[in-house]
Amino acid sequence: MKILLTGFEPFGGSELNPSAAVVEALASDPPAGVELATMVLPVIGIEAGDRVVERIESESPDAVIMLGEATGRPGISIEQIAINLRDYRMTDNAGKVASDEPVVEGGPDAYFASLPIMRMVESIRTIGVPASRSLTAGAFLCNEISYRVLHANAIANRRIPAGFVHLPRLPEQCLDADTPHASMPLDRQIAAVRAILQTL
Repeated sequence: MKILLTGFEPFGGSELNPSAAVVEALASDPPAGVELATMVLPVIGIEAGDRVVERIESESPDAVIMLGEATGRPGISIEQIAINLRDYRMTDNAGKVASDEPVVEGGPDAYFASLPIMRMVESIRTIGVPASRSLTAGAFLCNEISYRVLHANAIANRRIPAGFVHLPRLPEQCLDADTPHASMPLDRQIAAVRAILQTL
């Protein structure tokens, strides 16, 4: 089975992003039986969505798992819904902001992820890592690429599992925080995403 696994580069002043670290680790040691295609996306508006959609069209994967960082979340969050809204609370890595804009002009209000979400949640919990279903991916780049991929798949009638997974911050990212954030060691995050891939 060929799976496209994506992460994001660091953003918001951090030098780390757990999603990029997990992608890099699994690229060198994928689960048995999985042909893994990987990419680390720029945290830049439309460019991130363009790149992942182009990669899906060129790779023709059997499934797509997109990863990103969620400050404050204590466990793995598998997103159920992507909304047609671009509304950044911070600048992207090109210094741009967006407010109350559609991700795709004229597109549906939302898409449901096409992943076996609850089976994935249970497979992660089975290995002792906290996980849950989430109903919001926000309105920054994580939601944007999720919506773009689900929309592109719908337009092309690609009936493949696809969706977004939020990861906690790494402990190293929280050392200087005035208010400590929830975090999870990298090895636990790698194990959780490995369980997701094995579930597929």
